[in-house]
Amino acid sequence: MMAELTTLSIAEAAKGLSRKEFSPVELTQAALERIAALNPQLNAFITVLEDQARGAAKAAEREIMSGQRRGALHGIPIALKDLCSTKGVRTTAGSKILQDHVPLHDATVARRLAGAGTILLGKLHMNEFAYGPDGENEHYGRVRNPWNLERLTGGSSSGSGAAVAASLCLGALGTDTGGSIRIPSALCGIAGLKPTYGRVSRHGITPLSWSLDHAGPMAKTVEDVALLLQAMAGFDAKDPGSAPYPVPDYTAALSGGMGGLRLGIPQEYFFEMLDPEVEGAVQQAIEVMRGLGATVHQVSWPSLRYATLAALIIVLVEASAFHDTWIRTRPQDYQPDVALRLKWGLLVPASAYVKAQRLRALMCQEVAQLWPQVDVLVMPATMMAAPQPGATQVRMGNRQISTREALLRPMRPFNLTGLPALSIPCGFTATGLPIGLQIAGKPFEEATVLRVGHAYEQHTDWHRRQPPGALAAELAC
Repeated sequence: MMAELTTLSIAEAAKGLSRKEFSPVELTQAALERIAALNPQLNAFITVLEDQARGAAKAAEREIMSGQRRGALHGIPIALKDLCSTKGVRTTAGSKILQDHVPLHDATVARRLAGAGTILLGKLHMNEFAYGPDGENEHYGRVRNPWNLERLTGGSSSGSGAAVAASLCLGALGTDTGGSIRIPSALCGIAGLKPTYGRVSRHGITPLSWSLDHAGPMAKTVEDVALLLQAMAGFDAKDPGSAPYPVPDYTAALSGGMGGLRLGIPQEYFFEMLDPEVEGAVQQAIEVMRGLGATVHQVSWPSLRYATLAALIIVLVEASAFHDTWIRTRPQDYQPDVALRLKWGLLVPASAYVKAQRLRALMCQEVAQLWPQVDVLVMPATMMAAPQPGATQVRMGNRQISTREALLRPMRPFNLTGLPALSIPCGFTATGLPIGLQIAGKPFEEATVLRVGHAYEQHTDWHRRQPPGALAAELAC
C-alpha cells in the first residue's frame, strides 16, 4: 500500500486523505521512500527536505484530524523547481554561482502553495539558470527520463518532469520561458500548464527573460493541474507583471465537456516538420476531440514564421541583462554553452531587440483575430519524442534541424504572446516514449484550456500509464 500511494493523482490522494484511508504522514513517508529508491537513478532532486517534510506532514495530520482541513491540497507532497525562493532552504537555480544561496523569504507561489497545506519534499533539478530545453546540467548532472533512462527529460524544468512522471511527488512547480514547463511535460508523459502571462506571480523566482517568463503547475492529470493552479493564481503587487484579473473556479470548469467548442488547427508552422509518430498521434487526438462534439477549423497565423527569430533575440538580450555582472566577472562559473549565449546577448544591438518586440506585437495582433473564430488552438507539443543525450541534430522529413529547435519551435509562440498553453500526453512511440499534445487558449482562459484537456483525458488512458522497466526493478530490490 505504501509503495503505491505516490502513484495516486492529487485528486485521488485528496479523497483518500479526506476519508482517512491514509494520513499525510503515510503519504509523505511513501514519497520520501520512493525518492530514496529512485532519485539516485533519475537525479530529479537537488535538495531533499526529509525532516522538514515529515514535520509538515505531522502538522497537516493534526489539522485535518481536528477538522481544520484547508482543501484538496492539504497534506499533498509536492516539490518546487530550484529557482523558486524558499526561506531557509538552499535555492541554487541549477547553478554554481548560487550553489550556497539560502533565501530569507519565500517566493509568492511557494507561500501560496504552503498556505494551501502542501508538504514540500524538496527542490527540483533544472537547466542552469533555466537556460536550456534539455535537462543537461554540468554542475549537478543530467536528469534522466523515467520512461527510458537513456533519453532526455527536456527542460528547463527537467527535475519537475521526471519527479512527477516517476511519482516521486504528486505535483511540482515549473517555469516556462520558451517551453520549460511544456517540453518536460511532453517528454515525460505528464500534464503541464504555462498560464497566461501575469496569472501566476513570479516574485521570488530567479528570472531568465523578464517578458517571457511564466510559472505554472505540473502534475499527472489535468484535474491535478487545475487544483494546483487554483492555489497559485492571483494578483501579486510584488510582481510588476502580475495581472489583476479574478481567478475562477478551475475544477468546476472541468465538467463542461467538449461539445460545442471550436478547435483551431494552425495551417502554418506547427505541422510543417514533425516526426511521423508525433504527427499521427496528434491527428488521432484531434479526431477524438471531434468525436466528443468539438468542431475543427483550419486557421491562419502567418507571422508564426518570425517566432524563432523574435524569441531568440528577446531571450538573449533579457537574460544577459540579468546576468550582466556575473557573466563579466565570473564567466568561468557558468557551463560553456550558457556562458556563450549570455555573451552573445551582450552583443545584440538595441535596434534588433526593438524589431523583435515589433514582430512579437504583430504575432499578438494576428492571434487575437483568431479568437472570434475558435475557442482554443490544438497542435503538437514537441516535434519529436525524447531525444538521446548529445544528439545535436535531428532529421525531419528531408530537413536537418537542431535538436534544440525541435524542442523549442512549437513552444515559443505562446511565450511571445503570453497565452495559456497546456501539454498533455496523447500517445506513445513504438519504443515506448510519450508524445505530447498542446492546447492553447485566449488570455486568462485557462479554464477553457483545462476543460478541453480534461475532456480528452476522460476518453483516453495515456495519462494512466506508468514508467516501466528499470524503475520497477529498482523498487523491487
